[in-house]
Amino acid sequence: MKEFFKYVLATIVGVLALSLIGSFLMFIVIGAIVASTEKQVTVDDQSMLVIDLSQSIVDRASNDPFEDLELPGIFSSVKTIGLDDISESLKKAVYDDRIKGIYLKLSTTSGGYASVEEIRNALIAFKDSCDKPVYACADQMLLDQKGYYLATVADQIVLHPEVTLDFRGLSSELMFYKNALDKIGVEMQIIRGPNNKFKSAVEPYMLDKMSDENREQRLVYMNSLWNHMLKGISEARSISVEKLNALADEAQTYKKAAEMVENGLIDAAKYRDEVLDDMREITGIEGTEGIPVVSVKDYVKVPVKGKTKKYSRDKIAVIYASGEIGAALSGGEGINGDKLGKEIRKVRQDSSYKAIVLRVNSPGGAVFDSETIWREVKLAADEKTLVVSFGDVAASGGYYISCPADKIVASPNTITGSIGIFGQIPNFGELLNDKLGVTTDAVSTHEHGNFVSLMRPMTPYEKQRMTHYITIGYDTFLSHVSEGRGMTKEAVDDIGQGRVWSGENAMEIGLIDEFGGLEDAINLAAEMEGLEEYRTVALPALSNPFEEMFKLGGNVRARILKGELGEKYRYYEYLKKASEMNGVYARMPYDIYLN
Repeated sequence: MKEFFKYVLATIVGVLALSLIGSFLMFIVIGAIVASTEKQVTVDDQSMLVIDLSQSIVDRASNDPFEDLELPGIFSSVKTIGLDDISESLKKAVYDDRIKGIYLKLSTTSGGYASVEEIRNALIAFKDSCDKPVYACADQMLLDQKGYYLATVADQIVLHPEVTLDFRGLSSELMFYKNALDKIGVEMQIIRGPNNKFKSAVEPYMLDKMSDENREQRLVYMNSLWNHMLKGISEARSISVEKLNALADEAQTYKKAAEMVENGLIDAAKYRDEVLDDMREITGIEGTEGIPVVSVKDYVKVPVKGKTKKYSRDKIAVIYASGEIGAALSGGEGINGDKLGKEIRKVRQDSSYKAIVLRVNSPGGAVFDSETIWREVKLAADEKTLVVSFGDVAASGGYYISCPADKIVASPNTITGSIGIFGQIPNFGELLNDKLGVTTDAVSTHEHGNFVSLMRPMTPYEKQRMTHYITIGYDTFLSHVSEGRGMTKEAVDDIGQGRVWSGENAMEIGLIDEFGGLEDAINLAAEMEGLEEYRTVALPALSNPFEEMFKLGGNVRARILKGELGEKYRYYEYLKKASEMNGVYARMPYDIYLN
């Protein structure tokens, strides 16, 4: 009995100790949140505005206080930088005499080519509006091609002597799971829309290499992206496209920065102290004093004289649709059909909103959610001016929800199209029966009561019904695009079939109307509606920091994994999505990560 009470007492003491530690950590978290919300940002004279491209680029900055919270061994997160904050900060910096220049902190760029294009264009607009320099510097081992393309708008590109420039052309690699699934006894039963030969989302489960159609479409849009990028680099660096292609063929990766200077790709190879001297010259600081810097995240909160707009009752709603359409997986961002549809409906019914800009950055997803959103976009476009702005990707379901718009604006290097749908039903019968020794049996009141089982192959009747359903779904997709774009269904089918296009290709075949970023889409909506004075409202409204705190529990695993895996987190997320996919999808053939 004595031993029993001793163990009980030890347990109680342990629980109390853990509770105290948990409470202490919670107070630290709350204190950090309060401090972040109450922090007053000041900008010193002779400052540099820092755009840190080592952070993950997203369309819209969040109010998440945990991004800046680091508890070693307990909690870390991937920091993000919003395109909206970058754009707003650059526009303000034009008028701010305290800001003497822009410092681009270069690194491996975590963002798509369209995001990079928007930042690059915003920097060009900044330089056209004032005489403040843009200084680009990479001192973190490797500068990738996207980062370099962005950096070429700078007045000076500097690399640390040991940093290498990864300049070697574009490449994209796919993983195929068919052989692995065969070994474990899992069959993926695939049905694609009629003639959807380019809808290759399902190829990893059917083949052990790319189909000819898949290889063709990838090369077409990759060449489009590469040629657009080379044109920009050539104009900025005064290097011919032919020479740039020759340098890429040599693969500049792992060559010394000094060689990059010789071939004209960069301006100088300098150590940190030499870079600081350059920054002192830009800001006018003498001696060895430190250089005042301000981050985009802080600077966007600072009011600047000459940049404050007059209040206007007329509003343009900027509605963000980012991520997979349907349920969000792995704690990630997703687009819920009902929630986004409700947001669009509220704006449609509010007379103070004169126009809508829908910002789409999505590879697609569930057909049901896509159709739900499409209906609300269609109703809104019937009543108000509605312009869609494409981000890095707006394909399949992402294009599905966009096609009713009055105008579609995209970057030349946006990935879009992929007009097609597919369904896949896994069969785990062999895995369970032959590999694990688990058998199943079923009893039904009707002939097809067990339609569709995951424990056996589909019957011919089930396959026929599923094919019919997919065919109707594809026809609906074609009809929506045909109506929205003023094309015949036959013409849409010719450029559809699940094929992926670059924004540049999409302009040629009538899938988009103009080139540009989000700001261009907003300006277009205002012009179409005849608005001179207006204000923009970003929707859905962001959670405040305290609301984010209560969401921590549900996202903690994803945050820890992202912090630990970094860029490789996408492989975990992709496998997670693949294991949970079942049903009918209007989704892009794959997730695109171009080197």
